[in-house]
Amino acid sequence: MIEAFVKAVLAEDVGRGDLYALIEPSKEASAKIIAKSDGVVAGVKYVDVLAALEGLHVEWFKEDSKEFQTGDIIAKISGSSHALLRTERTILNMLLHASSIATLTRKYVKLLQPYGTKLLDTRKTRPLLRNFEKYATRTGGAINHRMGLDDCLMLKDTHLKTIDNLEEYIKIAREKIPFTCKIEVEAESFEMAVLAMSAGADIVMCDNMTPTLMQEIVVYKKANYPHILLEASGNISLETIESYAKTGIDAISSGSLIHQANWIDLSMKVQ
Repeated sequence: MIEAFVKAVLAEDVGRGDLYALIEPSKEASAKIIAKSDGVVAGVKYVDVLAALEGLHVEWFKEDSKEFQTGDIIAKISGSSHALLRTERTILNMLLHASSIATLTRKYVKLLQPYGTKLLDTRKTRPLLRNFEKYATRTGGAINHRMGLDDCLMLKDTHLKTIDNLEEYIKIAREKIPFTCKIEVEAESFEMAVLAMSAGADIVMCDNMTPTLMQEIVVYKKANYPHILLEASGNISLETIESYAKTGIDAISSGSLIHQANWIDLSMKVQ
C-alpha cells in the first residue's frame, strides 16, 4: 500500500518525465534535509520506500516520532543526481505533511500525559490520504480512532434520527456485526448519554459538551456502567483540552490534529 502511494505521489510531480534529465547527464550527488523550524519527524517509512524504488540511499539522523530543532540535520540522501532531483519535492512534501501533523499531535499529547487520557484522531482526513495522515497522528503519539465505516459501528446524531428503538437496534447489531467490533453512540446531552449506556453501547461519545457536564456523565458512568468507555469530542482545542482531561474522561478525539496542522519548515540542500 505504501509503495503504490509513493509511486502515485511521484508520478503526480514527474508527469511524462523530468525535463532537467533530458539535458544534464546524471552524476553522483548528495543532499541534506535541514530543519528550519522545530517539530516532530514523521514520514520516514514512506521516504524509505521511495528511496528504495529510486536507488537512493538515506541516512537518517532523526527517526519517526523524534523531536528536532531548527538547524538539525534530519537526513542525508545520496545517489544519482537525476533520481535525487526528481524526487526532491515528493520527499519534502511527504515529510512536511506528515511531520506537521505529528508536531501538532505531540503538543496535544503532552498536555494529556499528566491525566492518562488517550488522544484519538478522527475520519476528518483529506480524500485518499487517510492512511498517511493517520500514520502521522500515530507517529505524533495519538491513537487511531476507527479507520473507516467497517471497523466500528458508530451511531452519530444523523444515524440516530433513523433509529426508533436504540436498545433493539444494538441488540440486532450484536448478531450481525463482527464479534470484535465495538458499538459507539454519540450523545449531545446527559439524557442521551444515559440512554446510550442503558441501550448497551461499548463507547459513548460526548459531543460538544462542557467540561462540567462531562464530569457529571463520568460520575454517573463510574457508578452505573464502569465497563463503558467515554470519549469527548467537538471543538476541543489546545487551550481547552486539559479542562476535559481533568473530568476523568477515557479519551478525547480531535479532527484538528490533521486539519489545523500548520506546515513546519524543512529544506533540502544539495552538496
